[in-house]
Amino acid sequence: MTASRLALAAASLAFLTATAAAEPTKYPLTLENCGEKIAFDKAPASAVTVGQAATEVLYSLGLGDKVSGTSVWFTEVLPQFKAINDKIERLADNDPSFESVVAKRPDLVAVQFEWHVGPSGIVATRTQFHDVGIPTYVLPTDCVAKDNTIGVDGTRSELFSTAAIHQGVRELATIFDMQDKGEELVADLTKREAAAVERAKALNLKDVSAVFWFSSAEMDIDPYVAGRKGAPAYMMDKLGIRNIAGSDEEWPVVGWETIAKANPTIIVIARMDRRRFPADDYEKKLEFLKTDPVASQMDAVKNNRIVVMDAHAMDATIRTVSGIEALADSLEKFGLAK
Repeated sequence: MTASRLALAAASLAFLTATAAAEPTKYPLTLENCGEKIAFDKAPASAVTVGQAATEVLYSLGLGDKVSGTSVWFTEVLPQFKAINDKIERLADNDPSFESVVAKRPDLVAVQFEWHVGPSGIVATRTQFHDVGIPTYVLPTDCVAKDNTIGVDGTRSELFSTAAIHQGVRELATIFDMQDKGEELVADLTKREAAAVERAKALNLKDVSAVFWFSSAEMDIDPYVAGRKGAPAYMMDKLGIRNIAGSDEEWPVVGWETIAKANPTIIVIARMDRRRFPADDYEKKLEFLKTDPVASQMDAVKNNRIVVMDAHAMDATIRTVSGIEALADSLEKFGLAK
């Protein structure tokens, strides 16, 4: 049995064993979370989310009825959660105010990014929430082996791993005493990832490279692309693809001349509903690639090796596995097998 098949078998076993009953949470519960201790005397009765990733984790754990407000949306909610999401107040498409969150009187604020709720949070600091008796939980994906004081979106000291996603799922499941659901979700994500990696390994890729373009502040200036240690870098590493970007920043700015010189085999562009920047629109990205005198000369553009990926999959979220699956599909479709 090959190593990849062994990994897939192990993931399948994990999925089966996850159905075993987990131990219930013992309260009072204290957790270390992104450098702060948070405590709960009982499972939160309500929560507000600041970040789509946190929202979809809670929905995936069957906790939609506990969510009283959401904010910071990049794309439409996952289809299976549309019905519950339609019933929940959206405090803001982007950044909510501190007052709007506090007004919901939540027992927990679940956060995706420290730059929203953190040491210098634009919504509030964690201390501000804690001072009014509201605990905050920041997803580990934004703080494990990551310094958010360096660079616009932070800088990672180690390559991201989906283990950080699993940690966040398990910890939120523990806070709400939903361990069985947490283990079931982790097992499913693990199984799907292993299957996608096996498909890519079967292609026996040789020197396939890529660039991930998230957005640009303006269409005619240098783009924000994926650094070499974030979620897209993890996707590339697992599937045997070389990242042309060399920065440890999460989303560094890299010039088109530099990208064109590297001539990536594949270009991955983000599709999102957010419209904070002109290049948030993936159709404008496509138009730019095909008409810009520099970008249009890349082999990936000439041969239409462009992948349109859910922007939320490019961030460290439970959708990252969907991104790995989509990228594996594209590798097969582009005929890159050796």
